[in-house]
Amino acid sequence: MKKILFGLALVAGTFSFAQKTSSNTASSSPVRFGLKAGLNVSTLSGDGMKSKAGFYGGVFANIPVAQDFSVQPEVLYSGMGAKDDYDSNTKLNLDYIAIPVMFQYNALPNLYFEAGPQFSFLINSKLKDSNNSFDMKDYTKGFDFALGLGAGYYFTPNIGVNVRYVAGLTDIAKNRPSGADTSKNGAFQVGLAYKF
Repeated sequence: MKKILFGLALVAGTFSFAQKTSSNTASSSPVRFGLKAGLNVSTLSGDGMKSKAGFYGGVFANIPVAQDFSVQPEVLYSGMGAKDDYDSNTKLNLDYIAIPVMFQYNALPNLYFEAGPQFSFLINSKLKDSNNSFDMKDYTKGFDFALGLGAGYYFTPNIGVNVRYVAGLTDIAKNRPSGADTSKNGAFQVGLAYKF
């Protein structure tokens, strides 16, 4: 519960900072809000796992902090997980509310590079095979911390594309036996962004 409250406080603080910055920098680079969505190709570290496709989508605020730098907090739904390497009908579906905070450098007027932390809160965890579905929330940690690295390009002032790799740093399994391999999330994301 503390982690969820921390995440919500982080988002609220960032958005209130965005509104302040918007009024202070309106003449040069105002804060822009937007929507983004795309494809997650995710997997879990460890033997016997292969990637699976999922969806991500949500909202963001782009906050200029200097001439070529901005901060972009986001609130996203992110479908993660992996397939069993030996039986592609068996897959672990992990649904998160993810809060990335990306620090962006505008290398060119329309091209940017980004990096930053991501705080994710588990909302659903299911193991599915051809016939059954099992709830895995009792075996999966509710919080995941990751780092994101990516780039994006805006074709117009409003419409752009984004690619990002998100590397999980937290072992997502609860009560793992000592010496067993860890399972960490990893996802390659590609999608579209629209700024208002």
